[in-house]
Amino acid sequence: MARPTSAADAAGLGTGRAIAFVLPALTLIAVFLVFPALWTIYLGLTDYRLTGTAAADPRLVGTANYTGALTDPRFLSSLWLTVLYVGGSAVIGQAGLGFTLAWTLRTRTGPLRRAVEGVVLLSWILPSTVVGFLWFALLDRDDGTLNALLHTPGLAWLLDHPLLSIIVFNVWRGTAFSMMLYSAALENVPPSHLETARLAGANVPQQLRDVVLPAIRRHILTNLLLISLWTFNDFTPFVLTGGGPEGRSEILPVYVYRVALKDGQLGAGAAISFLILLINLVLALAYLRLLRGRRQRRRHQEIAAAGGPPA
Repeated sequence: MARPTSAADAAGLGTGRAIAFVLPALTLIAVFLVFPALWTIYLGLTDYRLTGTAAADPRLVGTANYTGALTDPRFLSSLWLTVLYVGGSAVIGQAGLGFTLAWTLRTRTGPLRRAVEGVVLLSWILPSTVVGFLWFALLDRDDGTLNALLHTPGLAWLLDHPLLSIIVFNVWRGTAFSMMLYSAALENVPPSHLETARLAGANVPQQLRDVVLPAIRRHILTNLLLISLWTFNDFTPFVLTGGGPEGRSEILPVYVYRVALKDGQLGAGAAISFLILLINLVLALAYLRLLRGRRQRRRHQEIAAAGGPPA
């Protein structure tokens, strides 16, 4: 094989090899991400249904599905319930409990730590549907384990407190990821910094505020981004409440299921799915902007501390 005779030939050969390496990945992205997204956008512009003449010959209806969803009180109610679900179970519940467990267990060794980590991880690795049915058995009104333990027969947790029930369920199910991520992050906090803060008279909240949280800020934002997106698109609560009663736990994934599959309005369901995609995109961009902004401020601080001009 002849060797390249110029820098331009070498650059062209390198570019060709790079394209050859990434082409399989780009093909998979196009087939399983780009094409479904474009197909969803197209369906959202039609009156496509599961049955009837609209199933055989769908018609373009423009943005009617999108405007109909945005003006539908049921959609707005589901969006608000989803915000509460994400905020309560992911941002506050999973992130807060995960950090608490990681901070508490960081200096522990022996059987107690392994037992706690094992129980938390078990709830995470079990299939979601299995965990959902286990919690349904726990919270059942007639034969539920929780009512038997509390001696409160007939108390309908899933009917009286549906949103709270699925929030607690999701906190229990998803805390393991936050715990593992924070455990790894806390290992990177220099013990000498904590010891210096203790010698200076700082209590635990002050140590967390001044030493720990600044050191693991990027991990916190990454964790919040991932668990927020996962929770926003979570369909598992349907196993517990089915979106009821009276839509009081009908988060957006359950709402899409009812519109697209139960009501047979695939076009409207596709439009709502695309709106959810846009919300996820805005959420991800907001987290990434925070992460990038903090990274740039930290770089400027380091340059200023070194005595050089800011970049």
